[in-house]
Amino acid sequence: MKFTLITGASSGIGAMYARLSAQAGQNIILVSNQPQQLEQVAAEISSLYNVEVRVIDIDLSAADAAQQIYDQAKQWGEVDILISNAGVLHCGQFKNTNAKYIDFITALHCTTPMKLCLLFGGDMVARGEGKILIMSSMTAWTPYPTMSLYGSTKVLLKNFAQSLWYEMRRSGVSVTTVYPGAVDTPLYNLSDSKRRLFRTLGIMSSAESVARKGLRAMNRRRRKVIPGLFSKFVVAVCAILPAVALLPVLKIPVIKRILDRL
Repeated sequence: MKFTLITGASSGIGAMYARLSAQAGQNIILVSNQPQQLEQVAAEISSLYNVEVRVIDIDLSAADAAQQIYDQAKQWGEVDILISNAGVLHCGQFKNTNAKYIDFITALHCTTPMKLCLLFGGDMVARGEGKILIMSSMTAWTPYPTMSLYGSTKVLLKNFAQSLWYEMRRSGVSVTTVYPGAVDTPLYNLSDSKRRLFRTLGIMSSAESVARKGLRAMNRRRRKVIPGLFSKFVVAVCAILPAVALLPVLKIPVIKRILDRL
């Protein structure tokens, strides 16, 4: 039996990836460390679509998480689509960061996804077919103040995924990287009115929109996709301007006061 495995599938974009994949008739393995929400998503998918749904409750920052996920999935069948989506948003000056949090976010965003690609990607290459989707971020394209830790992990995913694409492009395995900007998910502690405003202005995308565009790009075996016009504009500007171009912006009094509080 073939499965689509999705990390961070208990809410937000990951849950939307799961719903849309199940709607397309794919059997699903949901992975997260939020068992109650996982079971809710699994129950919803099972009630709506005629597919198999399995759940793995695990801390994705654990050193052996990837191996445990791989071993369990192998007992159920074959993972032919891997969607590495799990992540947390971190914003604040690096000097205020807890040292243990560095280990946590690095493992969650970098180590475990790479290990999952090694394990499941190796099987895909051996079979000569498969798809991998990796969630990076718009922040991977230039250094952002207060995003030094988060953005750096997303840079690693950007470079890793593109290198993997080059290595696997003739093996029958596709690697697609998604670079979203702000997405309307529980990661952002915003009021409903601000969410509606930001979505209306195009500054924030819906989880469904990002997931649909990510899956469309993956199914077309595209190397990358940047969902949303605003995100495309920001990435295009960041790709041209050097990081030092941010300095005048950082000197604006209101910006400086905001950054000093973080």
